[in-house]
Amino acid sequence: MREAEKNLTDLGKCCALCSCDKLKDFEASGAYKKVWGNNQDGVVSSQPSSRVVDEREKMTMSGGYIRRVTNDVKEDEMEENLAQVGSILGNLRSMALDMGNEIDTQNIQTERIQSKAVVNESRISEANQRATKLIAR
Repeated sequence: MREAEKNLTDLGKCCALCSCDKLKDFEASGAYKKVWGNNQDGVVSSQPSSRVVDEREKMTMSGGYIRRVTNDVKEDEMEENLAQVGSILGNLRSMALDMGNEIDTQNIQTERIQSKAVVNESRISEANQRATKLIAR
């Protein structure tokens, strides 16, 4: 885009001996700096942080899952099975929280990309208008 704008500027200087339009630098505009930043290359210097564990995740059952009546092997097996189900549900909950955090991160990134696309669209339309004016001369 910079090269296209430079070529349009050069073409404007060449074709029009006296350029009345004040040539403005699009990258110096506030909208461009707001979206793209001030020459920040966006290098990632650290790994993403891990999921924050809240108090609800720390809670565990202290007692059994079932009330013992006969205290036999069947109740022991039921207790083990329910403990495994509880563990699986805890893992699923953790995965759901991780997916939610990842989706939130990607939503933020998508919004950033969308704002950059809007700025680029206005930049391209401005360049097209300049080119149309130069062709009309």
